[in-house]
Amino acid sequence: KYGQSKLKGEQAILEADPSAIIIRTSWLYSSVGNNFVKTIRKYGSERGQLRVVYDQTGGPTYAADLALVLLDIVSLPSPEGGIYHYANEGVISWYDFAQEICRLSNITCHIEPIRTGEYPLPAPRPGYSVFDKSKIKTTFGITIPWWRDSLARCITILNEQK
Repeated sequence: KYGQSKLKGEQAILEADPSAIIIRTSWLYSSVGNNFVKTIRKYGSERGQLRVVYDQTGGPTYAADLALVLLDIVSLPSPEGGIYHYANEGVISWYDFAQEICRLSNITCHIEPIRTGEYPLPAPRPGYSVFDKSKIKTTFGITIPWWRDSLARCITILNEQK
């Protein structure tokens, strides 16, 4: 089942060191490296037509936002160990996320919505994978930016890199 090996690894870490902090994240993207945002921009510009799954919903995570939160957490005198969830606020499908990436990037591209079954994946993915982030927010007193605002900041950086 999806995620079982990850959970076993996390449990082993916490057994070895209960003060360890594990941050689960989802749909990670950035202005550097290979990721969904950069792939959509590249192929959207080159091909003008893409196929993206519409039946998987989750929360994008801008790596710059995650990095700032991690710095805040490790700077605390004795942060509480455990498993925490972090993704930007808000929920979206891959299809709608791709649409917004193209819109913010001023890329004209027809994006065809497809079912997950039409796209080969190495492992089955849940249709709805949205984190409950209340623990990380209350434990560390953080405010999480909305995915749309974070995506706009990332796209601005990518546009400046051209």
